[in-house]
Amino acid sequence: MGEWVVSMPQLIFMIAASFLAGFVDAVAGGGGLISVPAYIMTGMPMHLVYGCNKFAAACGTSIATLRYWRHKMVEIPVGLSAAAGSFCCSVISSQLVLILDDKTLKTMMMIILPVVGMITLLNRDMGSTDRSGDFSPRRRMVLGFFIGCMMGFYDGLFGPGTGTFSLISFCLIMHYDMRMGTGNAKFLNLASNYASLAVFTLAGTIYWKVALPVAAASIAGGFFGSGTAIKSGSKFIRRMLMAVTALLFIKLITDALL
Repeated sequence: MGEWVVSMPQLIFMIAASFLAGFVDAVAGGGGLISVPAYIMTGMPMHLVYGCNKFAAACGTSIATLRYWRHKMVEIPVGLSAAAGSFCCSVISSQLVLILDDKTLKTMMMIILPVVGMITLLNRDMGSTDRSGDFSPRRRMVLGFFIGCMMGFYDGLFGPGTGTFSLISFCLIMHYDMRMGTGNAKFLNLASNYASLAVFTLAGTIYWKVALPVAAASIAGGFFGSGTAIKSGSKFIRRMLMAVTALLFIKLITDALL
């Protein structure tokens, strides 16, 4: 794992991919669908890919979460409840990553990625209006915790698409609109990112020569992405969600052909 050395062209390529991933992830999730393949293309071992991607994602998501919170696009009790469930389950599933080989991890990702696309395409009116008031505050917290557990486990084990799954879950299950769904999803995603990051840091699977510059790019992407989503609203978020969904299908087809 320590034998791989990054070249300058590879590093520049990963920095550019990380900025774009941070932007997309801040709006509709799915940034890992851009950054993870980019890291893999450089020949980086999969366990280093997970560590570096998680560090960059955690940094970028921190900035996006802060901006959504400042613009009141998060229901704090629900966000914190989801974050608690996400953190706990992400720690558990991140441990599994450390004992699985590269081939197993890639195979699992190929199986799970199409699901989010199917869900998005079959629910075209998702997130158009906010009907979260249909549930009591207590029930929203319970549902938020449940969503957090599911998404945290997924994020620790797979990663790419977590933000997208989370956004869809908040809109479909709890009837939030796209703006509030995105804000709550960021709280959840932030917790799972830091849980996984702690595991990968202790395991020594973060290649800091790559992790630090790509994290800076992810922060910049998260800042501009969240700002664009805040200004443009639900319509822009939905368009980005559909774009990420298309990216999921493209990745699936590419993986199948290679």
